[in-house]
Amino acid sequence: MAFSLNTYTQDPSSGNKPKQVVVLLHGYGSNGQDLISLAPYLDRALPEAVFVSPDAPFRCEIAPSMGYQWFSLRGANPADDLVVDRDPAKYLKGVHQAAPHLHKYLDEILDHYGLDNKDMALGGFSQGAMMSLHNGLRRGEKIAGILAYSGSLINTKDLSIAHKVPIHIVHGESDEVVPIESYHHARSELEQAGFDVTGHMTKYLGHSIDNDGIESGAGFLQNIFR
Repeated sequence: MAFSLNTYTQDPSSGNKPKQVVVLLHGYGSNGQDLISLAPYLDRALPEAVFVSPDAPFRCEIAPSMGYQWFSLRGANPADDLVVDRDPAKYLKGVHQAAPHLHKYLDEILDHYGLDNKDMALGGFSQGAMMSLHNGLRRGEKIAGILAYSGSLINTKDLSIAHKVPIHIVHGESDEVVPIESYHHARSELEQAGFDVTGHMTKYLGHSIDNDGIESGAGFLQNIFR
């Protein structure tokens, strides 16, 4: 089957038909090949899972020959590729525009592997984490869980009626791209809305994923699929 988004895949290490699927969403300016590199490490906890990582639907505006984006971060002056617009309204508009592309892709993945929403976890880094949190809470049916690295909760509307999905958030205290305040904001909003939120901050870590984050993420995935 040809998916609507170019996809990188790692099949279950067990060699069996997948019982779960973990969808890994990359950050701004990257691609699915980057995030699928996490699969061999997460697979140790989920040998029956297939891991998929798509390229986002849009070519990255600052590096179109190299990477992709879920939504634009370009500033008010389109001629200046280096200016990033951090207006929350722009981010909210972006996730809303990208959401239908991701929902369609997730439906395709589930149909292809013969799985249900309850068999699927979303994981993402940076902009991919923002999309995981946005779409994962707003599927037609509840998914297994969300693993968010160095991201933020963009849309806080209707959290009280969203699916109460288990969420694991990991963030570097020295993140220079998505400030650590985003971690505190996400945890506060989600916990107040009744979500089961786990995770941790990592001292001295910048905008990246380290071994501790991978290990805690693997443990989270293993727990939600028990």
